Amino acid sequence: MPRHRYRTAIVGTGGIAHAHAQALRAYDERAELVAVVDVDPDRAREFAARWAVPKVYTDLAELLADARLDVIHVCTPPVSHAPLALQCLRAGVTVLVEKPPALSLAELDTLAAACRASGAHFATVFQHRFGSGAVRLREMAAAGRLGRCLLAICHTLWFRDDAYFEVPWRGRWETEGGGPTMGHGIHQFDLLLSVLGPWESVTAVAARRARRVDTEDVSMALVTFADGTVASVVNSVLSPRQTSALRFDFEYATVEVEHLYGYTDDDWTITSAPGHEGVRTEWAATRSDTVSGHPGQLAAVYDALDAGAAPPVGLVDTRRTMEFAAALYASAFTGEPIRSGQIDADHPFATCMNGTGTPW
Repeated sequence: MPRHRYRTAIVGTGGIAHAHAQALRAYDERAELVAVVDVDPDRAREFAARWAVPKVYTDLAELLADARLDVIHVCTPPVSHAPLALQCLRAGVTVLVEKPPALSLAELDTLAAACRASGAHFATVFQHRFGSGAVRLREMAAAGRLGRCLLAICHTLWFRDDAYFEVPWRGRWETEGGGPTMGHGIHQFDLLLSVLGPWESVTAVAARRARRVDTEDVSMALVTFADGTVASVVNSVLSPRQTSALRFDFEYATVEVEHLYGYTDDDWTITSAPGHEGVRTEWAATRSDTVSGHPGQLAAVYDALDAGAAPPVGLVDTRRTMEFAAALYASAFTGEPIRSGQIDADHPFATCMNGTGTPW
């Protein structure tokens, strides 16, 4: 029996939208890109011509009224993510949103209410969860093959010069939601959380050291997880030698990945503890060519929808990652440790990531 072919639209035609279009093309038998939306009609038409999209719109509401859709990809600047996703959910259309999925926990909770009301699904693009190395690591950890996790390190050390922040929405709390914590490091610490599970407490600092921005340009956190694992997380846009790196020290092995914007199995290394050399052999036995990119996540989305299930990285996982970001900012700007669940609806950091204000 042939699989369902999902009628799909992309909203926003900036750089990341091309990655989505390329991923959709890789799954042409499972998805049909039928429309594109952008407030700039010329850019929308150019995108449509490049990717052979039959219909162009300048307004999402017009698209929703005009077309029957199964999935919409939101690829606009961050400030519009939650409002556009809300329109999709209220129209009963499943929506896949680029990071950050919203600017605050309050916005995310509004989206959760819309999901419950409409029955449509929401998912965030956190594609690094779906590379073969991350999948293998979670499977081996869950099966106890690596022993307990004791320590982890998560570094997103990137470089963005002043010219990068000349784009009006970048580096502003009200339009980007935060600095490298929200806009850059979120991919890596989401992967960290997908491996280690619930976090328990965060103690953090954030600073504006060099860039002409309203937000931080570097942040650091010490994290305790529910299983006792301790971890450090660093997010930077000031680092000339760029890297995205995670390290997990388990009882039986150290597992590491270092890449920049996406990894393959070649970017992972595993070092066995004495007497546990079989762990390394097991890791090597299941090598794969799956890259941590948008196609991997799309395949998982379609598999879930085919089965009548919610797509992966839905609101529960998304909220855990967003709550971690909010806790990092809250700890950095109040000077106090923040525990999971502490940021409730009345907390100042629930409605915006700069909460009570920054020290600069």
